[in-house]
Formats: sequence, C-alpha cells, structure tokens
Amino acid sequence: MKVLIVGAGGVGRVAAYKCAEMVDSVDELMLASRTQSKCDDIAGDIEKRLGRKVQTAKVDADQTSEMAALIRDFQPGLVVNLALPYQDLTIMDACLETGVHYLDTANYEPRDNPKFEYHWQWAYHERFEKAGLMALLGSGFDPGVTNVFCAHAAANHFDEIDTIDIIDCNAGDHGLPFATNFNPEINIREITQPGRWWNRDHWAEVEAMSVHQSFDFPEGIGPKEIYLLYHEEMESLSKHLDVNKIRFWMTFSEKYLTHLRVLENVGMTSIEPVQFRGESIAPLEFLKAVLPEPSSLGPLTKGKTCIGCLVKGKKDGKDKTYYIYNVCDHQEAYKETGAQAISYTTGVPAAIGAKMMIDGHWMRPGVWNMEQFESAPFLKELNERGLPWIETELGDFPIPESETIAVGAS
Repeated sequence: MKVLIVGAGGVGRVAAYKCAEMVDSVDELMLASRTQSKCDDIAGDIEKRLGRKVQTAKVDADQTSEMAALIRDFQPGLVVNLALPYQDLTIMDACLETGVHYLDTANYEPRDNPKFEYHWQWAYHERFEKAGLMALLGSGFDPGVTNVFCAHAAANHFDEIDTIDIIDCNAGDHGLPFATNFNPEINIREITQPGRWWNRDHWAEVEAMSVHQSFDFPEGIGPKEIYLLYHEEMESLSKHLDVNKIRFWMTFSEKYLTHLRVLENVGMTSIEPVQFRGESIAPLEFLKAVLPEPSSLGPLTKGKTCIGCLVKGKKDGKDKTYYIYNVCDHQEAYKETGAQAISYTTGVPAAIGAKMMIDGHWMRPGVWNMEQFESAPFLKELNERGLPWIETELGDFPIPESETIAVGAS
C-alpha cells in the first residue's frame, strides 16, 4: 500500500523513517507539509540512512480541497495525519472524498476553543463505515500505546478493573531554560486546562496542576512529581472498557512550572487575540514562534522517558496491581532517527498502527480507537521496532487514592 504522511515535525520524521523500513507493507511513501523544505530534509536523511526514496509535497492541511488534490495525485491507500489536531476533520473529509483510509495520533481540537474530545471524530463513524473505509484514532503513545496496554491488561490479567492510572514521565534534560518537547501551542493549551478524571460514572474536575504526587519510576529514573491532567485516551477508555476510575499523570520540573506560571500571569498563554501594531495575534501563537522548535531539541536532550499504565483490580477473586510500561532513551532515539524520545515514542506507534491496517490485522470500516482491536499483534511490533514493553506485578498501590479522589470530586 502507498502511504501519505502529513506533517514534517519530529513525529513525522520518525514515522516516515519507520514506514520506510517496512518494505513488506509500504510500497511507496510520501511526506507532505505546509513547508516542503522540511519534508525534503527528512526525505534526504532517510535516503542516506536507509537507501529508500521518499517523495515529498507541499500541502495546506487546513484546506480539504488541497488535501484531496494531493491524494488523487499520489493515490495512497492510507493517509497518516501527523499535522496539528486542528486539521483532523479537514483531512478526514479529504479521505472520505477520495476513498482512502485514515490514521492520526491526536484527537480534534478547535483552534478557538482548547477543548479536545473525540465526539467530533466519532460522528464520522457511519460515513466511514458506509464508504468501506477505516479511521484509526490516537495511534501515538498516549493516546495509543497506553490504550493497547489497557486492553492487554483487561484481556489477560484481570477479571475486573477498578483503577487505571496512566503515568507519563519525561526525565530528559535539554539544558534550555524553557522549551516544550512537542508543539508548544498544543502542549501549553493541554496542560493549562482543568485536571479531569473518570470517577465511576462522571467526570470529576480540579484546578489545573493542583493535584500531584510523587511516583518512583523504574530503571534508575527514580522519584518524580506527577501532576493530574486531562488526556484524551481517558474518554475512549471510559467508553470501551469497564473501569471505575481512570486518571492521567505527567511529570513536570519545578523550573518548567515556574516559567509556565510567569507566562500565564502575563497573559502569554492566552488564545484570545490581541491587537498589536494594527495586527490581531493570539499571545500563545506568538509565544510558539519565539520558543525553540521541538525538532531542534534532539541533539541536546539526554535522559529517558517512561510511559505506562498502572492497573488495579481483581483476578481470580484476589486483589492485583499490575504495571506495564516502556522506557525510551533520548540519545538512542536521536541516534537512530534524528529525533528525541518524545517524537520517537509517538512516531513509532503511528507507523505500527499503519502497518496493522495495511497488513489486515486491524482493518474494519468505521472510526475506531486503539483499545477496540486485538492487542497482541501491535505489542509484538512494538517490541521489534524500538519500544519494548515491560510488565510486572506490584504490591501496594503507590498512589494514595483517598487524597486524590477527595479533591474536586462531584
């Protein structure tokens, strides 16, 4: 199958690299973005490293007509959307118009409202189903691999699940005062929203970054402070799995949080446009322009990431706590693909999700999330393509339940 990847950031680089390796699944590969020179640089690097040709193109993914024209010209069987989440719906529309399958790593978010939910894309289910096309949503790490981890745990390790805690740690250090490891605009919009978690039959909410705990990460990473956030995979997991509570946690350094508080206090994280010298500009868009480009952090970043799912429930009538996770090294990821581990841990699962669809392991008309498919073939590829996973049983549940659930519950 021909594959068209849209987006030439760090994730696009890794996904293109990994798809180029999949010679038995991907016949031809094209990388397209608004800035074709970025695509050309990545394509040249892949040809140098792997000896495989990657075609490139310029496209404005905000325009369905441009996307559809490019798809008709290249004639792929699958479009892998690694552009901004604002563009999910226009790309899905182009796929429907031209009759090709679709995959992304992040759910749709309107530009003028920092509200990321799946309902906009789930509404496309019947149209994709009637067209005989498949759309796979959230094939990154979180969401993505974390969804598969949860499905694997439910199918193989538990009779009933009480709590899922998805815990994301970036223990890397790039030495810069303040920089985000993926698109600054999307990153800051995400973490400045109220913290939410699934609490039995409703969403509970707290002030952004107000709930935090210490968690001791494996493989020498050690204790880090983790903060409760809302993250999109909780929406699909609460719908597709029978779980009482689902929470998402992420690590942040005090230095990062201090910078963020200052930027918030002076209004630089706002998405509301202001007038400046006769021009209308959103402060957050300006901030994005002056912060380091995330793809430039690859050669600077040292350390590891650790992303996994901590699951508590019962098996054979006994309490059980289970932890499944991956550890990825920033420098090893950069050495292989020219991108740091944040991009690597998203780009590799995007390529594997594409392979699952192309090879027919996961191919079903309609719009689907990762946990709705058999986990075994995906996990096998994950081990073989640079993101090996580890599972273990633990004794005491390390996150105090009463302290967290009591805050902001409704």
